[in-house]
Amino acid sequence: MKRRSPQEKKRLSYLKDRRNSYGENDKSSRKNIRRNKRFQHTANRRHAQTALTTLLGSLDDARADAVEERMSGRRPKRWRKFPDAPLGAVVDGTLQRRVAADPEGGVRGVDRLRRVRRRLARRAGSSLVDDER
Repeated sequence: MKRRSPQEKKRLSYLKDRRNSYGENDKSSRKNIRRNKRFQHTANRRHAQTALTTLLGSLDDARADAVEERMSGRRPKRWRKFPDAPLGAVVDGTLQRRVAADPEGGVRGVDRLRRVRRRLARRAGSSLVDDER
């Protein structure tokens, strides 16, 4: 097994490590993911149940067709998870905010951002950083 240099470890860290950039507490995802799945499944079951309750009683082809049309008329609710942001992208965004909030602003802040982006590019590979030339 090949040993990795510290520079290689840092590059892989920028590419593979993830950070929660959604804005909520990262620990709350344990509850919120289950809750969001549960809400959409419950809503879909409730919609199906209310549509099917109209079929109670005597069987009628017209009512059955209306219920079937109502069931297929609405797309089921869906919820999807979104992955956390790569560490390199989070660091780049932080640096851009720092430059934008720089009291001196101007060329100095932009030069600093370019220097740091070049450093990130060397560490993480050019796929992470868009160079502004």
